[in-house]
Amino acid sequence: MRKKLLLFLLLSSGILLSSFSIKKDLKMINNDSTKDSTDVKVDSLLTIMTLEEKVGQMNQYNGFWDVTGPSPEGGNAEKKYDDLRKGRVGSMLTVRGTDQVRAVQKIVVEESRLGIPLIIGFDVIHGYKTLSPIPLAEAASWDLEAIKISASVAAAEAAASGINWTFAPMVDISRDPRWGRVMEGAGEDPFLGSAIARARVRGFQGDDLSAVNTIAATAKHFAAYGFAEAGREYNKADIGTVTLHNIVLPPFKAAEEAGVKTFMNGFNELNGIPVTGNEFLLRDILKEKWNFEGFVISDWASIGEMVTHGYAKDMAHAAEIAVKAGVDMDMESSSYVDELVELVKAGHVDEALVDDAVRRILRVKFELGLFDDPYKYCDPEREKTVIGSKENQEAVLDIAKKSIVLLKNENNLLPLKKTGQKIAVIGPLADDNNSVLGSWRIASEDNSGISILEGLKQYSGNELLFEKGAELLTKKPTFINELEFNTTDKSGFEKAITVAKNSDVVILVLGEHGFQSGEGRSRTALDLPGVQQELMEKIYEANKNVILVLNNGRPLVLNWASENIPAIVEAWHLGTQTGNAVAQVLYGDYNPSGKLPMTFPRSVGQIPIYYNHKNTGRPVDPQPGDNMVFWSHYIDEESSPLYPFGFGLSYTSFNYSNLKVENSFAVNQEVKVSVELSNTGDYDGKEVVQLYIRDLFAKVVRPVRELKGFQLVELKKGESKTVNFSLTEKELGYYDQNGDFIVEPGDFEIFVGTNSNASLKTNFSLQQ
Repeated sequence: MRKKLLLFLLLSSGILLSSFSIKKDLKMINNDSTKDSTDVKVDSLLTIMTLEEKVGQMNQYNGFWDVTGPSPEGGNAEKKYDDLRKGRVGSMLTVRGTDQVRAVQKIVVEESRLGIPLIIGFDVIHGYKTLSPIPLAEAASWDLEAIKISASVAAAEAAASGINWTFAPMVDISRDPRWGRVMEGAGEDPFLGSAIARARVRGFQGDDLSAVNTIAATAKHFAAYGFAEAGREYNKADIGTVTLHNIVLPPFKAAEEAGVKTFMNGFNELNGIPVTGNEFLLRDILKEKWNFEGFVISDWASIGEMVTHGYAKDMAHAAEIAVKAGVDMDMESSSYVDELVELVKAGHVDEALVDDAVRRILRVKFELGLFDDPYKYCDPEREKTVIGSKENQEAVLDIAKKSIVLLKNENNLLPLKKTGQKIAVIGPLADDNNSVLGSWRIASEDNSGISILEGLKQYSGNELLFEKGAELLTKKPTFINELEFNTTDKSGFEKAITVAKNSDVVILVLGEHGFQSGEGRSRTALDLPGVQQELMEKIYEANKNVILVLNNGRPLVLNWASENIPAIVEAWHLGTQTGNAVAQVLYGDYNPSGKLPMTFPRSVGQIPIYYNHKNTGRPVDPQPGDNMVFWSHYIDEESSPLYPFGFGLSYTSFNYSNLKVENSFAVNQEVKVSVELSNTGDYDGKEVVQLYIRDLFAKVVRPVRELKGFQLVELKKGESKTVNFSLTEKELGYYDQNGDFIVEPGDFEIFVGTNSNASLKTNFSLQQ
C-alpha cells in the first residue's frame, strides 16, 4: 500500500514515470488483496491513465487479417496496429486461435505504455467449432439444464481458442418469423425467454469468470430489436410501453440478475430514438433502475449509424450522444477513438462519463483474470484437447435430440422399425452436411455436420435408397452472398418418384438452407423455397407413407404438408450432430419431447401471430349460419395458428387430470397449483407440463393467456405423477404503462396442459 500511495503522490506532483516504473507499479496494484480489491485496482489504474488511454479502452476494433503476419496493404490495418501500440484499443473481435490472440495481446501488453490487456470478443452463438442447435431450436427443448450445458461447451471451446467474451445470448423476444434473427433467440414468450436467458448466461460464465473454460456473456440487443417493423432487418420498432416492460425487457432483466457482464445495443430506433443513443434505456433503466455494473457495447458501427438515422449530424455528434446515453464501448465505428478526446477537452462531454465507462470495462477485465495473466487463454495444448472433444460431441448430440419437435404422427408411422423395411431418403437437404450447421457459425468448418443420410446409415437393419430429387440452390452458398434457389430444374424428380414407389416408407428432408435465416435474412414468404413444395406433392402421390423432416431456422407456413403428410418432424438446424440426433428420434432411441417456442402461422398475412395476445372488444366466434360479419377475424383465413406455441407430440400419450387450486389467496401468499400427469401410451417419455394464467380484469388489459410455469417431467409408460407449481406476486403481477410493477386483487383463470391451447382449467381469486 505504501508503494501505491507513493505512486499517487508522484502523479499528483507532476513527476513523469517511465513506462517500466508504471508497469511495475501496475503489477503491485494487481496483487492487492484487500477488501473490495477489484474496485481498488480499477480506481488505482484509472488514476494513472491519460485521457487518450481511457478513451482507448472504449474502442473495439475488428481483426479479420492474420495478425501473426504482415498487415494487408490498404485499408486501416496500419492505423489499428499503431493504436494498439499507443494504448488506444481496449478490445478486439474476430481474432481467434491461440497464436493469433497471443500475437495481438503481446503488442498491447508489451509495447503500450500501460500494458492493459485486451478483451477478445467473438460471436459464439450456438457453439464454437462443435455446434449445438441454433438457439431457437434449443429453446424448443425447454430443458434449461441442457441449454446451460450447451453454452458451457461453447464457452470452453471458445476460451481454448483465446476468446474470453461472447456476443450472446440474444434475448430479443420476437413475434415475427419473417425476421431472420428469430433463429438466434428463444422465441415469442418472455417467461420462457427469461428462463433461457438465465441458463445461457450461467452456462457461458459459469461459477468462476476467471476460470479458463468460461467467458463473459452479452445480453443483446437492448432493446426491442426483435420487434422490427414488417420483420425487416435493422428496421424501427414501434411498440407501446406496456409491451416494452412486459414482453421485451423481462429477458434482459433476467440476464442482468444472472450476472451477465455486458449488454449490447440494437440497430433499431425505439420511439423515435436509436437505441444506441437512448438514455432512457441505457441509463434510466439499465444502469440506474437495474443497477447494472457491467459495461455496454454498441453493435457493429451502430454509433456511426445514428448519423444515417438522421439523429446525429456527424460522427462527433454521434459519439457525444452515445457516451452520454451510456454506451461504454464502440464496436468498429471509430467514433470514440477519433472524436471523444476532443469532445472532453472542448467541454461537450464530462470526463466523469468516460471514467465511468472505463471503470466498468476494466472491472470485467480484472474479473476475467486478464491482469493476472494476459495469455491465460492462449494455451495451444488446451486448444487441441478441448475443441471437438468426445465429451463436447456427446453434449451437443444430447441437446440436438431434445430440440426436435414432433408435429404430426398419424397411424403411428413413427418410430421406424429397425429391420425389414425399404426406406427411401429423398430431398435436397438429406445429404447436406453444411446447411445443417445453421447460421452464425463462423468458427466452424464447412461441411463438418453429420447429414441426416449419414445418421440414418448407422441403422443397418433396413435398406436405404437415396435420391436427392432436386437441388435447393443453383450454386454453392457463402455466408455473405445472396442465395440463388433452384426454381426450374426438376430433372431429378422422376428418379425420386421411382424410388418412393418402390419403398415401404419415405423420409423426405426439406426446408430452408442454413444461411437462409440469421442476420440480414428477412423473408416475405415462409413457404418451402425453390421446387421443394412440388417435389413433396409428387412424392406423396407416389407413396402416402411420408415422413417429412424439416430443416429450418424459423416457423414456416406448412398448410399443405400439415393436411396431407402423415408424419412431420421439426428438426431445425441442429448443428454438428444433426444426422445422429434425427436418426435416433426417427428410430425411437429417443422419444421426442420438444415443444414449439414460436407459433407457426397458417399464412404470412396473420403475422405477427402469438399466443399471448389481447382480447378485442369483439372476440365473438359466431356459429355456422349466424348472419354476423362485424367481429375480429379474417374473411380468407382462420385466425388460429397452424401449430400453437408450446405444441409438440410424443410417441407416447399423456393425460392431465385433477387440477387443484384453492379458491382465494391474499397478496404476499403463494398460490399452490397441482395437476396429475399420467403416461397412458406404450413408451417411456418426457412431457413439458405448461401452466398459463389469465387475469380476467385489470387496470391494464392483460393477455388471454400468459405462461407462468413449466416443468419437464419424465414418466415410464403407465406411470403417474403429481406436478406442483407455486405462483407468487412475481407471476401474478405486471408492469403498467410507466414501468411500475403492480399486483392487483381480482379473479384469475389457470390453464395447465401440453401447449398454450390447454383446456384443463380452474379459477381462483386474489384478495387484498
